[in-house]
Amino acid sequence: MIRTILEVHALQTVPPSCLNRDETGTPKTAMYGGVRRARVSSQAWKRATRQGFHTLLDPSALGVRTRRVAELLAERIRKLDDSIPQADAWSIAAETIQAATGSKLEVPKRKEQAERGEAGEAAPESKYLIFLSARQLDGLAELAVKGYGSGNKAYFKDKAVKEQAKQIAKARHSVDIALFGRMIADDTDINVDAAAQVAHAISVHRVDNESDYYTAVDDYKKRKDDDKGAGMIGTVEFNSATLYRYAAVDVDLLRRNLGKGLRDDEPVTEPVRQAVEAFVQCFLTSLPTGKINTFGNHTLPDAVVIKLREARPINLVAAFEEPCRADPETGGHMRQATEALVSYLTDIETSYGISDSDSTWIMHVGETTAALTRLGDSLPMPELIAAVGAEVVRRQEQA
Repeated sequence: MIRTILEVHALQTVPPSCLNRDETGTPKTAMYGGVRRARVSSQAWKRATRQGFHTLLDPSALGVRTRRVAELLAERIRKLDDSIPQADAWSIAAETIQAATGSKLEVPKRKEQAERGEAGEAAPESKYLIFLSARQLDGLAELAVKGYGSGNKAYFKDKAVKEQAKQIAKARHSVDIALFGRMIADDTDINVDAAAQVAHAISVHRVDNESDYYTAVDDYKKRKDDDKGAGMIGTVEFNSATLYRYAAVDVDLLRRNLGKGLRDDEPVTEPVRQAVEAFVQCFLTSLPTGKINTFGNHTLPDAVVIKLREARPINLVAAFEEPCRADPETGGHMRQATEALVSYLTDIETSYGISDSDSTWIMHVGETTAALTRLGDSLPMPELIAAVGAEVVRRQEQA
């Protein structure tokens, strides 16, 4: 069966930074090719990508992942019927969520509320994050109001109502749920398989973490001897790297996850086009925000390769299994990394007899990454995204 698999490959330099740190505050690393590499987890970059969707897509096309789902749903319930008391809205929201997902919601303990600086009555919460689309929340709010108006306290225990709630949670997924999936521990029937896979970004070269010793001066001084010493001292660990970033999207699964679009009159391929274009742009332009105010490490990829395949995705990280080494005269890793990426891509496709008919688009910044032009003409980002979206639509229409 011919498939449509979208691949995104990127090389991005990051100056001194701490994009993604472990429980000790140390930048994450990994051993690869026998040397230590800088690493940014897939979870960190998926989060940054999801946040980017909010600048491109209508809120109705997105979802919310939260433990405070009853509070979120109760807000919608009271917008539909503001005569429902707040406490009742929380209660029926919790019952509706339990009917839809099987997850039992409970009011947090007072100790937990105190730690969060909250007081008074609180809405029930789930034990884990629940991911629901805006349209699913709207549908569940309508069902909750109907149940409240029935006056039947056992309304949500009815088998038919439970099934209706579950069907609402299983349909009309948002772009972020369709791409990144959803896991509900209490009812695997409403789980969503992720259409997008994001690899941990790793440096193409060896990396050693470093420490920055810093001091802060107290601005308010009353005595001359207050100048002695610093008001605060500390250290923050960091590294700098040229990262290889990779993601793949099963476009056929994405289409099944999305189902119908927001409007009945739009083509069935339109939601897929919007999701693919948003993913490409947000994955490439997003950046995890760890220690961003400390380091100001706002960079963008210098080299981008996008491919549409018909069989299975191919991660090209093996191009860097032998770590890149900076030129002793000019320094830098980007030129060698770009050449290694192009060479390995060409070699592996030739060795496995992968058809040249697979579509390829590139974007490169400056002469250092000019080796990418061996794969095709470089396009500005807006044109590249539009070309990818158009080809995805063409393939989906032929499927």
